Amino acid sequence: MSLTKYYTATTLDGFIADPNDSLEWLFTREQDRDGPLNYAAFIAEVGALAMGRTTYEWVLEHEFAGKDPSEWKWPYDLPCWVFTHHELTVVPGAQVEFTSADVAAVHAQMVDAAAGRDVWIVGGGDLAGQFADAGLLDEVIVYVAPVTLGGGKPLLPRHLELRLEETARNGDFVTARYAVVCASSTPLDRDDLDRLDDAFQRLAPPLTRAEGRSQAIERVGADEDFARRGGGSDP
Repeated sequence: MSLTKYYTATTLDGFIADPNDSLEWLFTREQDRDGPLNYAAFIAEVGALAMGRTTYEWVLEHEFAGKDPSEWKWPYDLPCWVFTHHELTVVPGAQVEFTSADVAAVHAQMVDAAAGRDVWIVGGGDLAGQFADAGLLDEVIVYVAPVTLGGGKPLLPRHLELRLEETARNGDFVTARYAVVCASSTPLDRDDLDRLDDAFQRLAPPLTRAEGRSQAIERVGADEDFARRGGGSDP
């Protein structure tokens, strides 16, 4: 089954680039290319990808600087959608489609193109957040670098509830893979609340199930309509 994943590196304080879109803080770090959550294993399972305008322009600048357009070679041999409202430079022969359509409509095309493989949201963080808002983001995979920037482009400027699935050290990085439980704009279903119930029971065993659920709803900002439909009481 195809999953939609946001795979990226971040600073400890949650930025994927500095205020000037530089990644110099990233390229000085040591990592094991065959280690936990490595890129080669990840990209081997990807069948389509998406990125925003800033990410696309960063790729152009760093892949093709000083080269004649006849020498340009797009680094991804996969269908790619670039979300933009601007006219951008076209890379000859690249499987790139520029779009300003809603992410849900484009996601359906991406899943079809991926043909059972995963969909990669390359960046930036707001684009990943738009997929999360639509309930289309399944996993967040991060390499956390031992550095802080104090400002820049945020990793994921949204309120998301995540569940840690895997973590390990890879060189200078802490790597982690999270499942997306729900976005703040997505109403919680019963399974979501059951998972939150379990978490609250582990943290505070004296709570009754109803009390745990009540605190879970309050904690994640679930809408009152869900509670009126029976989500706030024991089954």
